Amino acid sequence: MSKKTSKLLALYLPYILVGLVAANLGEAWRLSVGETSGERIMSLMYTVPQAFGNPLPSLHPFDLLIGLLCGAALRLAVYLKGKNAKKYRHNMEYGSARWGTAKDIEPFMAPQFEDNIILTRTEGLMMSNRPKNPANSRNKNVLVVGGSGSGKTRFFIKPNLLQCNSKAHPVSFVVTDPKGSIVVECGNALLKHGYRLKIFNTINFKKSMHYNPFAYIHSEKDILKLVTTLITNTKGDGKGGDPFWEKAETLLYTALIGYIHYEAPVEEQNFATLIEFINAMEVREDDEDFENRLT
Repeated sequence: MSKKTSKLLALYLPYILVGLVAANLGEAWRLSVGETSGERIMSLMYTVPQAFGNPLPSLHPFDLLIGLLCGAALRLAVYLKGKNAKKYRHNMEYGSARWGTAKDIEPFMAPQFEDNIILTRTEGLMMSNRPKNPANSRNKNVLVVGGSGSGKTRFFIKPNLLQCNSKAHPVSFVVTDPKGSIVVECGNALLKHGYRLKIFNTINFKKSMHYNPFAYIHSEKDILKLVTTLITNTKGDGKGGDPFWEKAETLLYTALIGYIHYEAPVEEQNFATLIEFINAMEVREDDEDFENRLT
């Protein structure tokens, strides 16, 4: 007998036994005699031993119907009781949280180690957005929380930067480096794997890449956009004064930038030339005949 058959037999055996007993009681009621219910109940004293004296169940339709109805009624009562019963979580009164295992993380990892975001020595998160099972798809956002000196850079940032050789999922990196140490320690490794490094250093501009807005000027509209952006971001948060001065400043910058764009060589089309022009615009109120270099 298979394990499944044994389990089903153990499950339904109580209902079968109840059905057989009910069938015997039905037989005893059928064999009882009397014109009233009371007389038939008194007659059961003689018919019950007769019905239970035969070890084999009665095959009379009435007896079988009684046994079937009683067995089915018991099964229905047990089902309704179980459906409405309170669901207890034994031994989980304080929660069921636990540490994950290698089997728990396995569906979310790619077979090739280099195709994963490194989380720990043995755990990772696949970089693919289309796993074989869509249910295993996860976003790639990782939050690392730790105090100063706890190893956020050493044990998470640097290992994932050095994992830059995935052929199936090549990636780019945008890294904030307040200490300036990551580019020194990991930059050469990225260069060896074909990466191009672009550094924006707001402390030491000599070590930083630069952005030249003059390279994107193609028309007079672009000059006005540049002047408007420059004035908007340099006038501060205070309340503006007489608009005459702002308009005058706009006209001056527009004229100088337009001159630089149309007349200066390409290598001189930058803010350094603009600042030289502004510094050269010296005015002496006590000398009406003074002429500056731009006059």
